[in-house]
Amino acid sequence: MDLPGHVATVDALRARPFPAREERSGAVESGPGYHMAALRISEDFWDADGDPADRRQAEDDTEAECQALVEVFTERWGAPETVDLAAHLERLVEGEPVPRPLSTLCNYAHVAWAWRVDGRWVGVCVGQWDRELPLQLVAAVGDAAAVP
Repeated sequence: MDLPGHVATVDALRARPFPAREERSGAVESGPGYHMAALRISEDFWDADGDPADRRQAEDDTEAECQALVEVFTERWGAPETVDLAAHLERLVEGEPVPRPLSTLCNYAHVAWAWRVDGRWVGVCVGQWDRELPLQLVAAVGDAAAVP
């Protein structure tokens, strides 16, 4: 677990201006009004004969890292909001606008923990695009005015 590195990444995202158009650099995706970074990416799960204990361990490790970040940021900024990403996915499917980074996060995570800090929304979550794909610990920073 690289908790100091994760915190430093989030702090860097908070300080970085939002770009005028979509861009990607390594594990960071940015665009107008948002930044997202994959802080931890597990191995994938394509091997159908793989040990289920490996998946459980990856889930436990990723969730533990997320919880550690929640604790650090709660100490810093107070209790987080719990963001129901499933509700945002439902809105997206119905054709309603959902701002970035929520429109991306809701496709692979069910819940995020978020804080509003200095005009920005800071969130962390654990997600997975599909059962065979890696689990990801993701941090997102967005314009607080654009995030409901």
